Amino acid sequence: MLSLGIDPGTATVGYGLVRELSDGALQAVAYDVITTPAHTPLWERLETIYTSLAAVIRQFQPDRAGVEILFFGKNVTTGINVAHARGVILLALHQAGLPITEYKPAEIKQSLTGYGNADKKQMQEMTRLMLNLDKIPRPDDAADALAVAITDIHSARFNAIGGWQ
Repeated sequence: MLSLGIDPGTATVGYGLVRELSDGALQAVAYDVITTPAHTPLWERLETIYTSLAAVIRQFQPDRAGVEILFFGKNVTTGINVAHARGVILLALHQAGLPITEYKPAEIKQSLTGYGNADKKQMQEMTRLMLNLDKIPRPDDAADALAVAITDIHSARFNAIGGWQ
């Protein structure tokens, strides 16, 4: 199974692809960010995000996708723009025919660390360990996307054995 994890944003969208190997180990296949130039109109940023993500999907042909659910902080305007980005991300994933699951930040933290309030350093270190990487993936948005993909694989495993019954 190959999962594509997405950490949405308008200026930076993190993506990470994680494969579950036959022995149950997890492998980072690729990770990076899609960036859009500052001061670019929103509609152009959204087009860049959409076309870049569609290219990633064509290149790697994942089996499924996980997307982090938007958490509104103090800046509502930024949150609304990120919501626009999530919309085109979800559209690109859907048009590719991928099963999509959305995850709250606390669910991702729980999946990786066992603690829903884990801090960023704990998350990054667990991502590194679970993927057997020499160093913490950079940039942070790509590391976050790998954490989403790991969570998506954990979720798929859990649901395959019957989930909560």
